[in-house]
Amino acid sequence: MIFVNFKAYKEGSGQGALALTRTLEEVAHATQIKIIPVVQIIDAEAVIGATQLEVWIQHIDPVSYGPYTGWTLPEEAVRVGVRGVFLNHSEHKFTNFEDLAKAVARCLEVDLKTLVFASDLEELKRVLTLKPTYVAYEPPELIGSTTTSVATSQPEIIAKASVLTKEAGIPLIVGAGIASKEDVKKSLELGAVGVAVATDVVKAEDPKKEIVDLTQGFTFQ
Repeated sequence: MIFVNFKAYKEGSGQGALALTRTLEEVAHATQIKIIPVVQIIDAEAVIGATQLEVWIQHIDPVSYGPYTGWTLPEEAVRVGVRGVFLNHSEHKFTNFEDLAKAVARCLEVDLKTLVFASDLEELKRVLTLKPTYVAYEPPELIGSTTTSVATSQPEIIAKASVLTKEAGIPLIVGAGIASKEDVKKSLELGAVGVAVATDVVKAEDPKKEIVDLTQGFTFQ
């Protein structure tokens, strides 16, 4: 599977989000590789209404209905058709582990899938105790890199992460600088079940070409 994080890029916002999702859907149907657009909450309802793909958002807060101005409720995400959520991404980390644990629990209560990010192996070990749907190893220093990927620079860490996640029975996603079918192939060989990408696809001159290239990494399995 491939998670495509639209972030808050202009190319992945508003009409751009709809256009990019259409491209991802076309490639997903053609290749039969699961591709998940991860959109801004403000675009989620429009994107969901325009695609058959499973749509995720980039964050929720560990609250329910009440006086929480500016917070994102898990219940409302589910109401509009969101199927899952990123949690603890390095660009939107929880300030403490207790709040992250509450967020995962809240998602479980409303049947919202979770992908929880970890920046290193020690954080990954703690995240695994929360029993999210997926975990991601994503070193923050490589996020957005166009020259170096986690698959080429830290294969030994991915391998160790894979051992930990398999012991916990939770699938591993790999991210940070993933930009080619070779990166995907290497990540899968090391034990991941999929990758998380953003810049390589969303900011590409030809997003379709880039996502097709990434899907080809799955043909080596």
